[in-house]
Amino acid sequence: MTGDLQATFREYLLIVMGQAFRTAGYELEEQPLKWSGGQFRFTQQREDGLTAHIEFQHLAYQDTQWASGNPSRFRVTLKRSDGVNKDLSELVVTDFGVAILPSPRHWWTYKNLTDLGKMLGEAGSLAIGYGMPWLSGDLTPPEKSTD
Repeated sequence: MTGDLQATFREYLLIVMGQAFRTAGYELEEQPLKWSGGQFRFTQQREDGLTAHIEFQHLAYQDTQWASGNPSRFRVTLKRSDGVNKDLSELVVTDFGVAILPSPRHWWTYKNLTDLGKMLGEAGSLAIGYGMPWLSGDLTPPEKSTD
């Protein structure tokens, strides 16, 4: 059953942000085995020879006779082939100082498909507004004051 939950996540991921990511030059890697484990990675080959990745790690939960009420969740990690690696939430909250998320180690949670769409919309907006420009070097966090 977990495979069905991962397939649903992938479908919603592509519906919510697939077109915007493709327009920005990011394509979802064809990795069905990784998809079944909850890893979905968009990749962009940059002109400078580096590769940029936006990874979604999805943990799917469903109610059983032994456990119920656990929300499914996902997080977003930004990576580049030169070793740069950072959680999207850490970039936004800590590096840019935008307290739009509850913590720099944020997992987006949801219990139904409506909430999944909303959470993917939020994460996608942050990935497009902060993550992609940061990965490309077009956006850098402000200098921290030492006052």
